[in-house]
Amino acid sequence: MRLLTTLIVCSLTGASVFAIDPCVSGVPIGQRPGPYTFIVSTGKERGRLTCYICDTADRPAFVVFARTLSPELGTLTRELDKIAANPKNAPLRGWVTFLSNDQVKFDSALVGWGKKHAVQTLPLGVFEDADGPPSYRLAADADVTVLLFVKQKVIANFAYRANELNESARQEILKAVPKLLETK
Repeated sequence: MRLLTTLIVCSLTGASVFAIDPCVSGVPIGQRPGPYTFIVSTGKERGRLTCYICDTADRPAFVVFARTLSPELGTLTRELDKIAANPKNAPLRGWVTFLSNDQVKFDSALVGWGKKHAVQTLPLGVFEDADGPPSYRLAADADVTVLLFVKQKVIANFAYRANELNESARQEILKAVPKLLETK
């Protein structure tokens, strides 16, 4: 009985320690984001295989990798869309890459999700592998990974497990975006 109690306490303690550990995912700060292609689901490039990393060069940019179409991500995407669309923030670029093993099924849901959240200018697309581009080392437990980079170097990296992206997390990301513009 004592052994069973000890095991239960240890497992509960381990679970609570895991829950407070920050999620680590994606290219580390100071490193270069590698090129990858994905199929764009919205906008003028819809249906085309595109590499925005290749097109961005040294300009300031952000990329959001996500696995689920959550309302919280919709709010963040809408806010990032407004920032990127503002002419005073040019040449800032950004896009959202969803990770899925079924691009065709995910594509139709993604278009509706983008409309629902009033995403107007940010390209939304699907990378057809739930693990994401290999060079990005996206964590399996990361539901959302946001990378900010300029001059081909990551300057900020945010990663969240399912249900961790909340108002506080969104504000943390949005406060970091102006740093991209300071270093352009």
